[in-house]
Amino acid sequence: MEAMRTTRTEIPPGTLYMLVLKALARLGPMHGYGIAQYIQQTTEEVLQVEEGSLYPALQRMLTKSWLKAEWRQSENNRRARYYTLTPAGRKQLGAEVEEFERVTAAIRRVIQPA
Repeated sequence: MEAMRTTRTEIPPGTLYMLVLKALARLGPMHGYGIAQYIQQTTEEVLQVEEGSLYPALQRMLTKSWLKAEWRQSENNRRARYYTLTPAGRKQLGAEVEEFERVTAAIRRVIQPA
């Protein structure tokens, strides 16, 4: 019998932007903790976004104008920065998904049985 996996799988390189952009496209404005929770819950706990990679990625996406941010009160009355997808971010999401599907198809060709 295979043992239950107790460690979390790391997010594959190059997919964090895509996951964050998709979360915001689906759910609208969210704070960083909400984005991380959404990804973790949607992947049934397989993927966990660490703060040390999420917040720098959000900052880079702001710099690239893929997101905009504003400070608001969170559900539990704390001050939180809410991120929203911009038109440029929506366009980038399409490019990120396209590239991910291209790479995934290439990997599938290698690992499929002959």
